[in-house]
Amino acid sequence: MRTDPWHFTILGYQVGLAQPLFLALCAAGVLVGTLALVSALRRRSRVRALLNERLVDKLAPGTSRWRPAVQGGFYGLGLLLFGVALAQPQCGTKSELTKRRGIDVVVALDVSKSMLARDVQPSRLERAKLELTTLLDELKGDRVGLVAFAGDAFIQSPLTSDYSAVKLFLRAVEPDQMPQGGSNIGDALLLSKQLLENADRGAKEKVVVLLSDGEDLVGQVDEAVAALKEAGVQVLTVGVGSEQGEPIPVYNRRGEFVDFKKDSSGETVITRLDRGGLTSIAERTGGAFYFQPRGVAMSQVLERIEAMQKSELESRVTVRYDERFQTFALPGLALLVLGMLMLPSARRRSS
Repeated sequence: MRTDPWHFTILGYQVGLAQPLFLALCAAGVLVGTLALVSALRRRSRVRALLNERLVDKLAPGTSRWRPAVQGGFYGLGLLLFGVALAQPQCGTKSELTKRRGIDVVVALDVSKSMLARDVQPSRLERAKLELTTLLDELKGDRVGLVAFAGDAFIQSPLTSDYSAVKLFLRAVEPDQMPQGGSNIGDALLLSKQLLENADRGAKEKVVVLLSDGEDLVGQVDEAVAALKEAGVQVLTVGVGSEQGEPIPVYNRRGEFVDFKKDSSGETVITRLDRGGLTSIAERTGGAFYFQPRGVAMSQVLERIEAMQKSELESRVTVRYDERFQTFALPGLALLVLGMLMLPSARRRSS
């Protein structure tokens, strides 16, 4: 369990503990030393009660009444110093200018009903989420925004370098939460463009990653593509699904499969990957289309992003504390070694 660091000022110096939870080990060290001292005193009292002081050396030669206490003291003090070292004591500070470089990436994720099709396991949508999570784990310094769309498009997350926050928003995206059915790719692309243009200190390179099966039932894709091309925004389209087609499962409120989706004439609706449409969107904006039959080609998207020109997105002054754990760790190790080398008694070997 991680705790918040402690920082305070002593005699004008900035000091602190990065992991104060480990101070509990100091209490264990004090306890060990105290028990060793109490044990030595009790042992001495028992010896005095049984034997005359002058007879101790004759009847129990080499027996030490204080060696166990000293040995326990070494162990206790060693643990105490190790506890302080593990708490990461810090003394003194220095200021550093930290710069974050990267590009701006908006992910437009299709969450329409067709993304529930299971021609990609466990489903198109769940596979896309998994691959997108992998992308977020690999990005370094880039800002990422998230747009979810079905019949309408919504900003789920603004541009941010806090990838854990984007993952949190991503997990919450489900088709049942979209107020309007259908698949409005044009609206999603325009909203992605707006999100990029409103960014503070926008990057030179701007990218929209579109994850979809490509079925555009509503929306004006041509106008959106033209606007993105004019703004210099590349669209990397990632196809999810199969061209052979797959029925769309329907689930009840408990998440149980009920039937496959039917059209107005009672025929089962078949959803297919529109490779041509996705390829056209990508090529007209200077981007590229990616597809893996058994998954999502997110590793290739990452390579494309890494090859782009990085811009300075953020610069700030950070304060770093000087670590001083070595001052306590080395003496603590020496005391523990001394404790292991010390024998509890000094009995002379018989000749």
